[in-house]
Amino acid sequence: MDFSIRATNLEDCKDVARMILELAEYEKVSDQVKITQKDLEQDGFIKNPFFHGIVAEVPEEQKTKDGHTKVGYALYFYTYSSWKGRSVYMEDLYVMPELRGKGIGKALMSKVAQLGLAAGCNQLNFTVLDWNKPSLDFYLSQGCWDVTTDMGYHCMRCEGDSLEHLAQGDL
Repeated sequence: MDFSIRATNLEDCKDVARMILELAEYEKVSDQVKITQKDLEQDGFIKNPFFHGIVAEVPEEQKTKDGHTKVGYALYFYTYSSWKGRSVYMEDLYVMPELRGKGIGKALMSKVAQLGLAAGCNQLNFTVLDWNKPSLDFYLSQGCWDVTTDMGYHCMRCEGDSLEHLAQGDL
């Protein structure tokens, strides 16, 4: 299968938004998606973007049954570990179901790793749902390890009213 990996541009936001919804449906959390194509355009293509992205694209003659040539994406951003220094966090890695198992996901993840190393990062972090065995197996096969299992860390979140109360010092 022919495909290429490249940095996202403003025109890709429509397809990235579509694939974000597809990923959320797969993860059974589509009701959680609040961002829009416009949010992606505003947050990813400013002087200091909140995220970076790459897309996997196939030639027109290999487009999907629904007519898409953009068939996968990864969103990532740079962060910092107080123990290890520069890090890259991969927020999403997604390949359309009909094209999985063809090396696209591996190429996307490899590109994020390359970009992280080029930026001086020494680790790649991401989360995966505990029931997503195909993805867990894939990540383990790439040399990744489960921080929750091995070190006991849990990913925590504060949002909505709780975030507002925390910011106001109410809690």
